[in-house]
Amino acid sequence: MEWGGEFESASTAQQSLGRQMPLAFGTMLLITILLFGKLRQTAVIWTVVPMAVTGVGFGLLFTNLPFSFTALLGLLSLSGMLIKNAIVLVEEIDAQKEEEGLDQSEAIVTASVSRLRPVVLAAATTILGMVPLLGDAFFASMAVSIMAGLGFASILTLIGVPALYHTYLRKERRQERQNSDTKRSTDAEVRTLDATSDNKQKPPEKIAAE
Repeated sequence: MEWGGEFESASTAQQSLGRQMPLAFGTMLLITILLFGKLRQTAVIWTVVPMAVTGVGFGLLFTNLPFSFTALLGLLSLSGMLIKNAIVLVEEIDAQKEEEGLDQSEAIVTASVSRLRPVVLAAATTILGMVPLLGDAFFASMAVSIMAGLGFASILTLIGVPALYHTYLRKERRQERQNSDTKRSTDAEVRTLDATSDNKQKPPEKIAAE
């Protein structure tokens, strides 16, 4: 005896989706690497993706809904939204460092503040758009997955991504400090040489008078 009907259809759909997921995530990972050309930024973005599952789990437990096929679709959609928000924030941090000349800590704070409003408003509009689906028996799990997961993922984007960026790119931060120290030392040496040169060019009487 085997289960049929909706259970059989859902199982078949999940198996088909499971076979395609590695290819889909592999393609997304490759695109992210090509976008930045660096592995550290890519690691920052993809580290926060599994964390979003926590929000989905809490949402489904709170509403007492099963992790159905539609909930899985919602989780996949959520992954794309989270990656998009993380990419925008990481790009903004890199832009603050390269274009504005800020050090890493200042760039992280400035970029996080500037992206706060867009991330929150985008998440709010998506969450509100899922509200009508809560009354549908078939799509309720998907709606809860997206709403709860996106709310938690927005916090991850604004807090987790900057923290991971600061941690993973620690080597670059040390290099910035070394460059800053070297620049200050060079400037001090240049000022000393300029002062020595000025003293040499002055007549002995003038130097004595000074």
